[in-house]
Amino acid sequence: MFDVKTKSMQWGEETLTLETGKVARQADGSVIATLGETSVMANVTFAKKAKPGQDFFPLTVHYQEKYYAAGKVPGGFFKREARPSEKETLTARLIDRPIRPLFVSGFKHEVLVMCTVLSHDLVNDPDIVAMIAASAALTISGVPFMGPIAGCRVGYEGGEYILNPELDDMQDLRTKPDQRLDLVVAGTKDAVMMVESEAYELTEEEMLGAVTFAHEQLKPVVDLIVSLAEEAAKDPFDFQAPDYSELYATVKSLGEEQMRAAFAISDKQARTTAVSDARAAILAGLTEEQSEDANLGSALKKLEASILRGDVVRTGKRIDGRNLDQVRQIVSEVGILPRTHGSALFTRGETQGLVITTLGTGDDEQFIDALHGTSKSNFLLHYNFPPYSVGEAGRVGPPGRREIGHGKLAWRALQAVLPAATDFPYTIRIVSEITESNGSSSMASVCGGSLSMMDAGVPLKAAVAGVAMGLILEDDGQYAVLTDILGDEDHLGDMDFKVAGTEKGITSLQMDIKVAGITPQIMEKALEQAKAGRLHILGEMNKALTAPSGFSEYAPKIETMQIPTDKIREVIGSGGKVIREIVETSGAKVDINDDGVIKIASSDADAIKRAYDMIYSIVAEPEEGKIYKGKVVKLVDFGAFVNFFGKRDGLVHVSQIENRRLNHPSDVLKEGQEVWVKLLGFDDRGKVRLSMRVVDQATGEPAKEDEQTD
Repeated sequence: MFDVKTKSMQWGEETLTLETGKVARQADGSVIATLGETSVMANVTFAKKAKPGQDFFPLTVHYQEKYYAAGKVPGGFFKREARPSEKETLTARLIDRPIRPLFVSGFKHEVLVMCTVLSHDLVNDPDIVAMIAASAALTISGVPFMGPIAGCRVGYEGGEYILNPELDDMQDLRTKPDQRLDLVVAGTKDAVMMVESEAYELTEEEMLGAVTFAHEQLKPVVDLIVSLAEEAAKDPFDFQAPDYSELYATVKSLGEEQMRAAFAISDKQARTTAVSDARAAILAGLTEEQSEDANLGSALKKLEASILRGDVVRTGKRIDGRNLDQVRQIVSEVGILPRTHGSALFTRGETQGLVITTLGTGDDEQFIDALHGTSKSNFLLHYNFPPYSVGEAGRVGPPGRREIGHGKLAWRALQAVLPAATDFPYTIRIVSEITESNGSSSMASVCGGSLSMMDAGVPLKAAVAGVAMGLILEDDGQYAVLTDILGDEDHLGDMDFKVAGTEKGITSLQMDIKVAGITPQIMEKALEQAKAGRLHILGEMNKALTAPSGFSEYAPKIETMQIPTDKIREVIGSGGKVIREIVETSGAKVDINDDGVIKIASSDADAIKRAYDMIYSIVAEPEEGKIYKGKVVKLVDFGAFVNFFGKRDGLVHVSQIENRRLNHPSDVLKEGQEVWVKLLGFDDRGKVRLSMRVVDQATGEPAKEDEQTD
């Protein structure tokens, strides 16, 4: 009934297995990949005909984490998986980016790739397994795919690169100074196609070494997929790339001159209008049959690409007149919004980000419910890209995949320089509002985010800047690496290479290739040029912060205190009674973690002090010889009981009330009266001994020697 094909290999510390033929047999390609005990099923289907008039490649990649994979039941009211989480969205993009360029040029049939996590061992991250499964499923499906690809994750600890480190090792790297890298690389056997990383000020040489190491480690996986395809692949789909050479020749003759003139205009809006006019002129010169040709869009794009790309490689000049390594003019401003905790407006050419920082308390931390467990994050970055930023009137909805991806890239770049939570106990939320865009708004978010946090008084370890690099690679091997690319250069170029970091090193690297990979020499050149661009941008950013920024008066103030873990129960009280009383009485927010770290937050400094004193009185021990202010709670024949330290009471013997003989303590004291007492010590049974007569009751200072004698 089943024609099962299985291939296995030892990969690092685990066994990697690919299996097909048993599950989802009606899909064009179905593979279950297993690494350790983490299994992901990838299913590929594609339309056998393209939709009439389709002028783009409709590839859709879905990645789904099923809670049953880790033996968990989903939270929430409905108790089933709902919309994709951030991790699912980012992983879908991670798979999409390296496979998209490898479909045969001109193929515009709808393709669906669905990856489902079936089992998770909480050791091996399913994202790499899903990428391998998707590549294998595509390779055996018969779709015109020029793969396979493979991917792997690389860590960097103690000067050594680590293949596929365990999941726990990659969680919250900020708290693990020895682990300096979380890098994902995908590629074919011959070239790297995609890079995504979170780094901690790695040098360009260290980062390039990590990418090279990853590429070497993924090559055996490519061979494993090929060996599976040799036994299980379906016949290749009969597809011939359309020949539109005659149409292209006509388009070129009708509009090359006007299109070239349009691309010579440096202003984006004027250039966009001129390019649109050139397109209209070309369309006006076509026959009705040519106007309805499904390849017309491809012909027009090919003309635009040939003009832009050829001129850059040939002359070294770009469409806005800049040199290859020149960064556009930068203007940085901070503190532009009066009521926010921190704000910055970062403008680079025609790209602009308004970035706002808000400081919150522990109550504002984000809970993350994932297969490997529930965690909290005190650093959030949200990126918004409204239609008006590119002069369009479009639909506005919830954040899309692009917005989530760009926000995560900026998050990775900035979190490497955040202070430790013990030094700065705030939740930090950054919102990047892209108000104008013409090339790399994600890197503008990095620069603006760094400025905004510094304006909010966040003690960053260093300022961070980012720059987007591009590539024009011609068929004859000639190439040009571009610094700070424009939107058109991104759209018509061969590489989107984003590098962010400090003066010391790289904190994030993201690379997408639109051709079949690039050589290490090109990548080395891009990293070198990106470093120069990054240092230039950091210099421009420094002009905006001439003096350290203080805390906004509207930001909450937070004070931390450490208590013994065995005192936590006393501070919380039965059913939370004690801590509720502290919050209600003081007016401050109080958060206690399992390590005994307490965060007290309020915009009122007096409220923080009241809460601090109340907690301190519960957890601290009274010190012998110290003077305390107390209240008489009970009078007896032999003395007075005084509440002097939190809930702690002590006895002031009648002989220690005044420097004279008293018939009864009530001669000078009454219940509820406030008095000053000195802790003399503890008796053999541990009971407290207090004295009033050695303290000046008017000032609370030690009494003079002559006043202490009878």
